[in-house]
Amino acid sequence: MKRLLCLVLTLFALTGAAEAEQEAQQIGDAERGRQVFVRCAACHQVGPEATDRIGPHLNGIFDRRAAANAGFDYSPGIRRAADDGLVWDLRRLEAYIENPKALVSGTRMNFSGLDDAQDRADVLAYLRGFSDSPADIPEAAPTARPREVDLTPEILAIVGDREYGEYLSSECTTCHQRDGTSDGIPSITGWPVEDFVVAMHAYRRQIRPHPVMQMMAGRLSDEEIAALATYFGGLE
Repeated sequence: MKRLLCLVLTLFALTGAAEAEQEAQQIGDAERGRQVFVRCAACHQVGPEATDRIGPHLNGIFDRRAAANAGFDYSPGIRRAADDGLVWDLRRLEAYIENPKALVSGTRMNFSGLDDAQDRADVLAYLRGFSDSPADIPEAAPTARPREVDLTPEILAIVGDREYGEYLSSECTTCHQRDGTSDGIPSITGWPVEDFVVAMHAYRRQIRPHPVMQMMAGRLSDEEIAALATYFGGLE
């Protein structure tokens, strides 16, 4: 009976490992992702001996709540996002590694992001191997479906009216300070225009977790977002 139980447990473990590998390949190429991860390895580690470095280790990152590693000193931006309910599911991991500051204002992650969609898919497939079964592994790679924060060239090309942005800004400045100070609320002064636009669309599409910002962004048109981006981007 004992030998039978051991055999069942072994088969169960092998089945779980096979499923994890299959799910990883549904994202991208894990082996190529290992090579892409070299760009992340100066700050993050994975594997049995992984420890926190400049950034937290990434074992078990899939479906983990943001700022959940109790031994790591996270930035205020990440802690705020965690308080707002940010969980590292597949689409938010992909959005974060594409442009960290577009998803989390005030993150200390000093990385401009991976522009190439295949690089993102592959490195996520690699990281998948160090997590338990996440709930949202898709049936196709991220590159095969539209991404929530992909913006058309037409939207990105909108030139915002600075004066109109100043007129609209009164709702923003009930919380955010024009002089760039934070007081626990992230500054939006001096943001690059494109980063501001991407962030607002991420709120509007409910990728960035913050119910008030989601509501505010949901009321804005593309032109109004561009106007606000131009106004706040020009403040110092």
